[in-house]
Amino acid sequence: MAVLQQYKCPCCDGAIEFDTDRQKMKCPYCDTEFDVETLISYDNELKNQQDDSMTWNTAAGGEWQEDETKKLRVYTCNSCGGEIITDETTAATSCPFCSNPVIMMGQFSGVLKPDYVIPFKLDKKAAVDALKRHYGGKRLLPKTFKEQNHIDEVKGVYVPVWLFDADANANIRYKASRVRVWGDSQYTYTKTSYYSVSRGGTIGFERVPVDGSTKMDDALMESIEPFDFSDAVDFQTAYLSGFFADKYDVDSNQSLHRANERIKTSTENAFAATVQGYSSVIPVHSSINFENGVARYALYPVWLLNTTYNGQKYSFAMNGQTGKFVGDLPLDKKAYRKWLFGVAGVVTALSFAVSYLIWLL
Repeated sequence: MAVLQQYKCPCCDGAIEFDTDRQKMKCPYCDTEFDVETLISYDNELKNQQDDSMTWNTAAGGEWQEDETKKLRVYTCNSCGGEIITDETTAATSCPFCSNPVIMMGQFSGVLKPDYVIPFKLDKKAAVDALKRHYGGKRLLPKTFKEQNHIDEVKGVYVPVWLFDADANANIRYKASRVRVWGDSQYTYTKTSYYSVSRGGTIGFERVPVDGSTKMDDALMESIEPFDFSDAVDFQTAYLSGFFADKYDVDSNQSLHRANERIKTSTENAFAATVQGYSSVIPVHSSINFENGVARYALYPVWLLNTTYNGQKYSFAMNGQTGKFVGDLPLDKKAYRKWLFGVAGVVTALSFAVSYLIWLL
């Protein structure tokens, strides 16, 4: 059976976790605080602890099929002895019986250790408050959603992220045009001049992020960017205590395609912004080559919130460092139709007014 890591308070033996406000490990029972660095040696001692030896009667129930069990992991909580069932990528969670934070140390075996981690700066309450603010000012949001809405789940997750550095050498050619219009008493003249415009140069990119977990929606993850890497620290498992964490199931090589897309698009946009003074600019050919490409592995803090309305699930995400919040909301169709008809009525009235003025002239 895989090994769980928990951090025990040396003072009261309670389970301690990372405090986002103090940026330290804190015991919720006796309020004792610890620097993360002081727990590194403690961490090494915990790794040598022996697991509990427990025997279970497995005669009850039917047999699992191989395709059902290959992605499941079963752990035993060191605090209460309860069994914790997770999927193959969960690396940190909490016990559903005693709520103590636990880290699945066995999940890290055979995979790369993260280079960096950005610790959570915002807590669960901040995520819930951000969701309520997200509702504000939404005139087309169903009233019953605001009044009856309840949050099904709120969890802080460290999402695995691949960070890519590269120098992009680009040569891009555009077809551009300038249009000049003039006239006399009889004719209007139009002259269109065409140009071949070239741009070339190098742009350096640092830490372009690509989500390394299939469970995290890529669009949602990219929507809460950017993360401030100046807060990143060298990875220590202590930062995971009290939060969920996924290990990557998309490796760096599998993430290259998305990294290439992001760098290529940013490079093309940057060069296109330098082509000015033309009526139209159309890219004709783009050649982008990467040099000094390096990938690093980090964990980024994200609060995930889920709620259900009329049988449909709505998911939200908040940057656990900056507080940037995103997520879709339901639409009050009746209110939307009223708004749409109102806009149509205003447009019709304006059209009538303009037509009347023209008739008067």
